[in-house]
Amino acid sequence: MSETHRKQTLLLGLLPFWTPLNPPLGLACLKGYLAEFAYDVELVDLNVIDTFKQLYEDYFETLKIAVPDGKRGNFYNIGHDVMENHLMAHLNGREAAGFVNIVREVVEKNFFVKVEDCVVQQLDAVADEIFRRLEGCFFEQFERVRPDVVGLSVVRGNIASSLFIFQKVKAAHPGVRTVMGGPVFSQGLVVGSPNMNAFLEATSYIDKLIVGEGELLLRELLDGRLDRDKRIYTKGDVQDRILDLEQAPLADFSGMNLDYYTYMANYSSRSCPFQCSFCAETIYWGNYRKKTGTLIYQEMKALYETSGNQLFLMCDSLLNPVISDLADVCVRHDASLYWDGYLRVDRQACDAATVHRWRRGGFYRARLGVESGSLAVLDLMGKKIDLQQIKAAVTNLAEAGVKTTTYWVIGHPGETDEDFAMTLALVEELADFIYEAECNPFRYFYSGQVSSEAWEARHNPHPLYSDAALEALLIQAWDLDTEPSREERYERVNRFVEHCRRLGIPNPYSMREIHEADERWAALHKNAVPTITEFKKSCAIDENLSVTRLLEGHFSCDEEGDFDF
Repeated sequence: MSETHRKQTLLLGLLPFWTPLNPPLGLACLKGYLAEFAYDVELVDLNVIDTFKQLYEDYFETLKIAVPDGKRGNFYNIGHDVMENHLMAHLNGREAAGFVNIVREVVEKNFFVKVEDCVVQQLDAVADEIFRRLEGCFFEQFERVRPDVVGLSVVRGNIASSLFIFQKVKAAHPGVRTVMGGPVFSQGLVVGSPNMNAFLEATSYIDKLIVGEGELLLRELLDGRLDRDKRIYTKGDVQDRILDLEQAPLADFSGMNLDYYTYMANYSSRSCPFQCSFCAETIYWGNYRKKTGTLIYQEMKALYETSGNQLFLMCDSLLNPVISDLADVCVRHDASLYWDGYLRVDRQACDAATVHRWRRGGFYRARLGVESGSLAVLDLMGKKIDLQQIKAAVTNLAEAGVKTTTYWVIGHPGETDEDFAMTLALVEELADFIYEAECNPFRYFYSGQVSSEAWEARHNPHPLYSDAALEALLIQAWDLDTEPSREERYERVNRFVEHCRRLGIPNPYSMREIHEADERWAALHKNAVPTITEFKKSCAIDENLSVTRLLEGHFSCDEEGDFDF
């Protein structure tokens, strides 16, 4: 590597609006990796700034004026789609004569309500303030670092903010290289899709786009070993090499405000060994690979010692292949490191003794992809599980005290109203064993999902937004000609949320709501894990070391199903 390359300084950032529970792991992984090759990397995370938290709340409080209570099922997640598209329209088409109609169309096609011009104007006043504050906050960090390269991690919700900053950087400092990466390329901006082709034409101010796992690609780019005439780089540009997770350096969070976050972050694997129809993980990451339980434990211990936070969010798509190994290592070391992560219903989760072992090893919350209460819909999704297995997994986890966050996809193609009624019935049956129930309407992406091509062949994909709106929105959303319709999907989401409300099952967002959900869980389950508020850096928790085994779960299941990894 030349001395010129060694002296490059990078400013890598995550911009609003993204509402993570943990500090940006992807950026920290890049910093830890590039530091080994003498690159100077500074991180900026503007999500921690109170100004943006307040503007976020201002936007949603204003949006509530247009959306009546009965249509606010999963209000924030659906509202993120509105906010994302509105900010894009503000960035690309605010001066257009039909701008108000574009924003109105976005709100109406997500909440199915009519919107008054005065509400659009109020929303846009918040959007205007967002961009004004964003420019000031970012360039304060830019002037401090004076980077050679600005790289932004783009996720659902912050693409407009990212494009705005890329524009401003390139206009003020044309010699600074601008590089875009992040999960946005797994769905709305898949390489070769109509969206990506239009995006490339409209964003000449972005020099390079890195699609997929970033460590090797970014280093090769910085070292000058990639084709300079290309704008998009994928793993094919590094001969399909992928990072050896056993050799990857520890994520480096230095420079971030970790006090803002509830969780510390780490990961145990990349990609997923399964192929659920609506998912994009395997398309984005490629082959699944994992770390050993010993390495995961060592990394968590090191991060705890530097951050003081013993509560982790594991940012994997799935913990199943590593969870027992990790728990066993933690038990052997009498460790009190608590960890939260995504889980699939499998044979291990159906065994009460195994789940108790996980709890003893520090398992704090299971983010469980249940998805549906209909076996027919589960089969359409490719879940390869049945209802008895779901019941056994949820009850075993709950009786061990592990928080059970259940995720549900509402309105998957082919879901009938009878199927949806089965979902509501399953939620009701398991109500006391569900810590949190979060549902999302099925979303189709033109490409990037496991079943994108199959749906395209059968269900005639069509643009969601009008041609008049597309130039401003830049990234088109798509829908399918299938049952249930988009409006019916969103109506079922409202019914799902109201059903959970009647049953007392929360879906908390604020710290107050999380505290109330924790109190409910403690009252329901003797072995309940500590509440969020109990995790204080000055006082370590070790109750997992003495947790006792309770009765077997109410349900058992056979060993049929695709439970191999």
